[in-house]
Amino acid sequence: MIMGEKIVRSRFVNKLFDMSLPALTWFLITIPIWLSPFHPAVVAYLIIAFDLYFLFKSLNTIYLAVVSYQKIFITDKVNFFALLKKIKGHDEIKHIVIVPNFKEPIYKMESTIQSIIDNKYFKKNIILVLAFEERETEAHDKYNKLQKKYGSQFGDFLASYHPLTDNEVPGKASNQTFAARIIDQYAQDKGWKRENCLITICDADSHLPNNYFSYLTHTYFKDTNKIYHFYCAPVLLYNNFWKLPISVRMQATMSSIVRLAFLGYKDNLIQISTYSTSLWLLKQINFWDVDIIPEDWHIYLQAFFTYGKKVKAIPLYTIINSDAVYSGGVIKTLINRYEQEKRWAWGASDIAYALRKFFTTMNVDFFPKLKKLFFIMETHLLWPSSFFILTLSASIPPLINPIFKRTVLGFLLPKLSGFILTVSSSMLILYVYLDVKLRQKVNVKTKFQSLPLLFIQWYFLPVISFFFSSLPALDAHTRLLFGKKLKYKVTEKV
Repeated sequence: MIMGEKIVRSRFVNKLFDMSLPALTWFLITIPIWLSPFHPAVVAYLIIAFDLYFLFKSLNTIYLAVVSYQKIFITDKVNFFALLKKIKGHDEIKHIVIVPNFKEPIYKMESTIQSIIDNKYFKKNIILVLAFEERETEAHDKYNKLQKKYGSQFGDFLASYHPLTDNEVPGKASNQTFAARIIDQYAQDKGWKRENCLITICDADSHLPNNYFSYLTHTYFKDTNKIYHFYCAPVLLYNNFWKLPISVRMQATMSSIVRLAFLGYKDNLIQISTYSTSLWLLKQINFWDVDIIPEDWHIYLQAFFTYGKKVKAIPLYTIINSDAVYSGGVIKTLINRYEQEKRWAWGASDIAYALRKFFTTMNVDFFPKLKKLFFIMETHLLWPSSFFILTLSASIPPLINPIFKRTVLGFLLPKLSGFILTVSSSMLILYVYLDVKLRQKVNVKTKFQSLPLLFIQWYFLPVISFFFSSLPALDAHTRLLFGKKLKYKVTEKV
């Protein structure tokens, strides 16, 4: 076993693990080019199979999104605060909200803090921690202003100033770990049990719904395996919807609806961006790894490869409203949007981590590990490759192999692929409907004269998907393939 661990942890094997998914991405994208001269029929069947698979995924996504929306509609009517007060010991739960931030406009932070204050919950049980970076010169001044204005509204109003060390990567993970260690000592000094301390990671532009803490606490009390679980609501990107350029607005819509559908993923649900978990679990897995960029899925994997299938993300059927990328000017916004997508797609680096853990965590059952590995690989593989397979690949075999073009299959392939893609695209009607209904729930109204634009904009979807989804994801995968590190860049939202 020790020898096996040494092999898996060797530099050569780690390099292979890092390259595995990016290499598979390029393999999948280029299959029609290098295989069509020899086996065009095989390529055709692979393309058709992928198109049908994509159709299934599209239908499943819209179905899960509709179901989740209905559950949110029902949950909104539940008074969790009243239910919570009937549960003995409910006031023992302490909520510590960590807001990691770096050079965030103070008005953005004020808006987020106000959403926490507006919660129908016991304010004395909420501890707010503003997690600053030490290298931000304005950090202390920001804290002093915010503490003076809002400090009395919480059980405590704290700040941490993260000094970046040589073994750390700048970003949320290292910042949150520094803040959480301080909170762990704070809880010990107060005599609080870690199982009774819920840590909520809240982005500086995330507006928590006013039922968040009562709903979360009620769910936590009713959950028999709560100490092993993460809790997450969908983070929708509607705060600044009508300020956005059309391309960013479309992606905000797509991301919001897909995140809504995620709630129905059951065992495959993994939290994103803003989420909650117990201080006990964070302490057991030694908080967030400080040398990584993608922190939300990674912390889930840290817990999963420690405790196995007991670790789950539990859905909360309420809405967290956040900002999409907006930098003021159109060009600057588009550049920042590209960089944000590339950073998100850098989550493919988690595959190497998962592969190492797959072979070295003998305490975790084999099949749950395999299922989890396949899910995260599938998610990151489809991201950069779907556009190329769906829009370009069907035209390549007949073009490269003229003989195949004269066969029935060669003639039908582009038409059949186009038909399947058209059926998949018809789901966009439901996307528009859900988009309007979701924005109504977060008070982002749709003017009647804007309705035609909400439909017409989808004609640009292939171009926008290429430049602001597939291409940045492929950029991230290619960097990973050649061992080029990605630097964390804070997404500008003004």
